[in-house]
Amino acid sequence: MKALKDILYKVSLTSTIGNMEVGVKEIVFDSRLVVEGSVFVAVKGTQVDGHQFIQMALEKGARSVVCEILPVALKEGVTYVQVIDSSKALGIMAANYFENPSEKIKLVAVTGTNGKTSTVTLLYQLFREMGYNVGMLSTVENRINDNIIPSTHTTPDPIAIQSLIRKMVDNGCTHCFMEASSHAIVQERMAGLVLSGAVFTNISHDHLDYHGTFDEYIKAKKKLFDELPKDSFALVNADDKRGMVMLQNCKGAHQTFGLKYPADFKAKVLSNTIDGLELDINNKQIWFRMIGEFNAYNLLAVFGVAVLLGEDEDEVLRQLSKIKGAQGRFDKITIQGVTAIVDYAHTPDALENVLKTIQGVRSGGEKIITVVGCGGNRDRTKRPVMAKIATQLSDKVILTSDNPRDEDPMAILKEMEAGVNPVDFKKTLVIEDRREAIKTAGVLATKGDIILIAGKGHETYQEIKGVKYPFDDREVVKEMLKMMN
Repeated sequence: MKALKDILYKVSLTSTIGNMEVGVKEIVFDSRLVVEGSVFVAVKGTQVDGHQFIQMALEKGARSVVCEILPVALKEGVTYVQVIDSSKALGIMAANYFENPSEKIKLVAVTGTNGKTSTVTLLYQLFREMGYNVGMLSTVENRINDNIIPSTHTTPDPIAIQSLIRKMVDNGCTHCFMEASSHAIVQERMAGLVLSGAVFTNISHDHLDYHGTFDEYIKAKKKLFDELPKDSFALVNADDKRGMVMLQNCKGAHQTFGLKYPADFKAKVLSNTIDGLELDINNKQIWFRMIGEFNAYNLLAVFGVAVLLGEDEDEVLRQLSKIKGAQGRFDKITIQGVTAIVDYAHTPDALENVLKTIQGVRSGGEKIITVVGCGGNRDRTKRPVMAKIATQLSDKVILTSDNPRDEDPMAILKEMEAGVNPVDFKKTLVIEDRREAIKTAGVLATKGDIILIAGKGHETYQEIKGVKYPFDDREVVKEMLKMMN
């Protein structure tokens, strides 16, 4: 059991009341999880304020409380610690509690609107292929070497992050690659982590329901780079005009990658087909199993990270050429001459990238049939934009339900329909039931056609009114294609 004062090392304190030597059995920020001897950290969340549950935590056995606002009535025998920011304090406390595991591993965070999961997964696969013990924290899953731990958030809570990295270190991992969402950065879930480097992939329209404005969204991403240590690296996309913004006031070594503008890590697309991608990277020609310009950026970012971590360029490229990529990211399934592609594209920019990639690799008169929806309780402004992009870049579009969550699926679909140009109405269908929408796409397809099922990718559920029902686009696609004559 650790003393409270040791767990609070480097936390900005306002005041303390009580015994700072009190032992801490667990750090808890959910009052329902408090056990005898816990320290309860009252965090102001997006839905509820932890300060409202201090009394409940004490009744369940918490011996100490960390908060921004002290309760009016203080309980005798309890230690109270007032801090400037309880969210940030939680991250630092978790790091101290687990003995700062990120200092003992090469930890690289990847942020951006699109490409986070693909980049992190490619890095994990690459370093495993090169013989390292590796950890991964991603939207799809968390991994400690080959041990899979289910993922519930793009970036876990601070206690979960530190606990997982501790396990990685204990299992001999030398590297960890993690996604850093804008929500997590703003909510200080990254506090207490010591990064060896950070990557910026790109930024486009997303999460304005949370951040309010695009400017605030950019600031959220930039915060990750503003807090990098001097001995780290900052690798940014030179072709994204916000890439240079990320490097402003960044103490880490500035590095860039890109296809179009001068960059430290430069590539050129030599060929792009439905079977693969050939790139010239730093004057070396390599064929990869992934396709599309967006994957060229992901591969180039991974190459840059590996080299910056001290790996040999030729060996990195050799191993990268064998890797398939992330689950649910341009997953290609071909049965009876029809190709179906399942992709997580859930932003306008990602959807446009995928559809333009498909257009670029089709060889003749194949039709592109797109099945797409938008999630409920999320940024509503992108709904009409997503539908407009889908109808402009496809031969046939089926608008369908995604994860409606607490919203009416048909209301979401009506907002999507509002973005369809009148000239494109005749090639647009609305089918609320996602399974039926995918089956209909199969009925409409003929040999050679390409079906894109966008929005859910790796997810194996559909969330409706608080319940997650089993649903996997990839499995439904396989069923549908096998039934085709």
